[in-house]
Amino acid sequence: MSIVTRFAPSPTGHLHIGGARTAIFSWLFARHYKGQFVLRIEDTDTERSTQEYTDSILASMGWLGLEWQGEPVRQSERFALYQQYVQKLLDSGHAYWCDCSPEEVERMREEARAKGEKPKYNGKCRTRGLAPAGNRAVRLRVPDSGVVAFDDMIKGRIEFSVDELDDMVLQRGGGAATYNMAVVVDDVEMKISHVIRGDDHVNNTPKQILIYQALGVTPPAFGHVPMILGPDKQKLSKRHGAKAVIDYQSDGLLPEALVNYLVRLGWSHGDQEIFSMDELVQFFDGKNLNSSPASFDPEKLLWVNAQHLRAKDPAQIFSLLLPYLEKLGLGGFDHELAQKAIHLYQPRAESLDQMAAQMLPLLCPASQLVYDQSAVEKSLSAEGKAHVRALAEAFEGLSVFDRDSVQQAIHGYVEKNNIKFKAVGPALRVAILGSTGGPDLSDIIFLLGPTSTKARLERAVSL
Repeated sequence: MSIVTRFAPSPTGHLHIGGARTAIFSWLFARHYKGQFVLRIEDTDTERSTQEYTDSILASMGWLGLEWQGEPVRQSERFALYQQYVQKLLDSGHAYWCDCSPEEVERMREEARAKGEKPKYNGKCRTRGLAPAGNRAVRLRVPDSGVVAFDDMIKGRIEFSVDELDDMVLQRGGGAATYNMAVVVDDVEMKISHVIRGDDHVNNTPKQILIYQALGVTPPAFGHVPMILGPDKQKLSKRHGAKAVIDYQSDGLLPEALVNYLVRLGWSHGDQEIFSMDELVQFFDGKNLNSSPASFDPEKLLWVNAQHLRAKDPAQIFSLLLPYLEKLGLGGFDHELAQKAIHLYQPRAESLDQMAAQMLPLLCPASQLVYDQSAVEKSLSAEGKAHVRALAEAFEGLSVFDRDSVQQAIHGYVEKNNIKFKAVGPALRVAILGSTGGPDLSDIIFLLGPTSTKARLERAVSL
């Protein structure tokens, strides 16, 4: 059996993490079985669908590394195809024309409610033999009895009595196909073998299966993924720290880290937490998918990102880091210095934008170094400045300016004056970087070199 999966977003907003996870599951499933993954843009909501959102979704998919086969299919370009399939159902007697107004259908539902019955269309036009005219819709003739059942990849056996379903509209009065009709036609035409989607679609599945059966087509296998919830077990929203995929890119997350984190929200492979993309493709076989909702944890996402960041080659990180450094307004900073310093900041940062912010004090000119005022008041006292002046002289006296020499100069000064390093280190660090945090001082001073180090120390003692 040839595996074909799809992702079918509506371009009414940016790609969010719930949709991204569904896309990732579908992509991994296809890749694992060496099948195809296709993309469909469900843009029939012409009022809310925009090209801007379509472009954003495509860009987010590309950034995540979820390549798709061929050109994206757009539902807005397939109305004639949907009408052809509706005509097939009319010709076979599985559908019929209906001229009941929305108000009339609502009255039918109210009457059913009053009798304690399922509120639905009562089939009034089933036997009227209406022809296409005016603003008439087309409805599916649902079987009078029976059960619609399917074996869900995640939830197991699911059954719906047809008594719960009414003769759904397939084509609206204006000629436009409804969601369920368009989805079935597209999945048939695209030869979709497996549909992995959110469990908010579970109630659509029996309706779609009835359409497949009326068309004489075997339905695809279905897998309905539980929703992602916030830490409070409520529906995930911005207040839980969730963002659109495009925002995570702006915030400096690595795409492979976001993919890793989202896959683990609903799937497991033993106790392993960190996966490469190749490992995910190797292990994701559609099994071990959780049937219970997962909780989104922004802190865990940053932790996963930090693990991927630390595993990267520093040379790879520089090209990724460059836009974030430029965003800080550094302009013509020393690229060679930045590349050499990456390994010092790599173990300390959780994201690319955080790493860029941490490196800013190192890369900016001495004249533009911003000082933490509380650190200056605490560490650059008269005594602290005296230590800085003395160390500046010690550094100038070095015949070789390398890490070991710098370190020996600092420790020599501490031992000679019979003081502890903590009496000197904070003052020197604030003088060099403007605050008390950062990598090893000897590494930083060596990377800055004698000229830049001298300029920073001189400025610090003049504060």
